[in-house]
Amino acid sequence: MGRRKSNALRSLAPVAAMLLAGIAGSLAVPVAAGELIYRPVNPAFGGDPFNGPVLLNEANAQNHYKDPSAPAPGSFFASQSPLQQFTNALQSSILSRVAGAVSGQVVDSTGNLVPGTFTIGNIRVVVTSGVGLLTITTTDLNTGQSTTFQVPN
Repeated sequence: MGRRKSNALRSLAPVAAMLLAGIAGSLAVPVAAGELIYRPVNPAFGGDPFNGPVLLNEANAQNHYKDPSAPAPGSFFASQSPLQQFTNALQSSILSRVAGAVSGQVVDSTGNLVPGTFTIGNIRVVVTSGVGLLTITTTDLNTGQSTTFQVPN
């Protein structure tokens, strides 16, 4: 039994010697450390604002959720005939001209809004002056639908 114990100690001797040499060697090597500096990446938390588009693109690339009620990309124009597309473009152009004519009557030469009532075609625009605000109401004379908004005077 004594021989077994001495054999076990002899086999551990090289391991112990290597462990002691490693400890002694690590104590002899000079160690240097620096400050830990936190640098945020996300611009919402103080990071570089130029990281914003990169982070947004990464998030969009990882987003696999698709809204089931959203139309497929490009399906709006694909579902319209060329005649419907032309009609929509013509309607947009005419509404743009009507808006330009209305704004020409509502705005004076100095660029200020003029209180009053203006009618162009089937649209009536009423501009009323209040305390620090101008209230603008547009009414479709055919349907009676109206929209009101206010702007600072």
